[in-house]
Amino acid sequence: MQAPSLHDVAEQALAQMRAAGFEQAQVTAGHTQLNELNVNHNEPSLLRSTDSRKLSLMGIVDGRMASTEVADLDPEAVRTRIAGLFADAASAPKDPANAVSSGQSKRIVKGPQEPQLDLLAGKMSELLEFRVRETPKMTIEAADAKHTLYQWQTLTTGGSTLGGSVGWYGMMVEGGAREGKAVSSLNYAYGAADDLQTLPAHDHFGIGEMMRETEHQIHARPLGEKFVGDVVLSPHAVASLLGWLQGQLGDVQLIAGSSLFRESVGQAIAAPLLSLRSRFDAPGVAPVSPDGFVAPPVDVIRNGVLQTLTPSLYGSRKTGLPHVATAASGWEIAAGETPRDQLVAGIHRGAVVGQFSMGNPAANGDFSGVIKNSFVIRDGAVGAALSECMVTGNMARMLRDIAGVSRERIDTGGLLLPWIRISNLHFS
Repeated sequence: MQAPSLHDVAEQALAQMRAAGFEQAQVTAGHTQLNELNVNHNEPSLLRSTDSRKLSLMGIVDGRMASTEVADLDPEAVRTRIAGLFADAASAPKDPANAVSSGQSKRIVKGPQEPQLDLLAGKMSELLEFRVRETPKMTIEAADAKHTLYQWQTLTTGGSTLGGSVGWYGMMVEGGAREGKAVSSLNYAYGAADDLQTLPAHDHFGIGEMMRETEHQIHARPLGEKFVGDVVLSPHAVASLLGWLQGQLGDVQLIAGSSLFRESVGQAIAAPLLSLRSRFDAPGVAPVSPDGFVAPPVDVIRNGVLQTLTPSLYGSRKTGLPHVATAASGWEIAAGETPRDQLVAGIHRGAVVGQFSMGNPAANGDFSGVIKNSFVIRDGAVGAALSECMVTGNMARMLRDIAGVSRERIDTGGLLLPWIRISNLHFS
């Protein structure tokens, strides 16, 4: 017997939510097909295909909200879970900001809809050959090449109908390098693309550069001194700064009243070199928000000036700020005009930073953390790899102290980011 369509599953679940007594509800029926080739310890280990369905339910009654996910889509199992969800909602705190979307309609079909298994095998073979040829001291602890197809249907009691089918290819490599008893830190690279055929495997997502750098990090050295200098953040480290910034602009900090930028729309919060905008058409990304809205393109920062905050529907109703629908991923920082090598050339003392390792910054943005997969800069030249180097600064000030943005960027699908030079960090 043919399985019911995602629309039928969602429609039936929404009817059951109404019948159970929910005043508002949102349901999403999703189907994920994954074809994946894995490598462990430099050897192909597994080729597998998985197929899974899931139903996400969110209901509101008397301003009280509860949500759940269901893997068993049998109608009786769904009905039983909905009854339990209604009981959960009845005991939840009342919050008039709870609501579902209304009047939204969009169907998206994008990306490769069918997997090419020979392509996955070919890319993994290229990767293993690159390791032997270029980075033999590196061990690929884990890697995969995969094709994912996600199909979904979202319905709400407000009449929203969102759905589609998004396919993409992905690659991930994780590992470390060793020479004798000396070992590097763990390093990794990953990303999503509509097409893996246009480039060799190691040229996707900065994978090859990551593997070369990991070999150069085997014999890392402590900094051995304290000074104030500059950093050149790799795209991976830029992602950490971006994550902090987006947290300041989103629900949690806005609702808590702790956002540093709540009153800063229309004001400069960063150097003019920084521009941040959406790319909700990126590989593996659908231009819809998790709370059921079509997500149009949005400029967040233009030439250093904050253009908008990004509260969800709930965040908007809670704070009174305008609602801005954004997808779960899909962002880019505009490329600069400076070649990456020239960012380094102008630095007297500092470091190229691969990753930050730290806890959450303080409410005012102050942080202190260890930089990993990083290299010292002396008089405009990149030197030895660093071990246990501490950097201290302030996230908000880092945005203002941007002194250069590279022409080059790395595209991982959900993020398209450059290298960024930032001044006035404290090293120890």
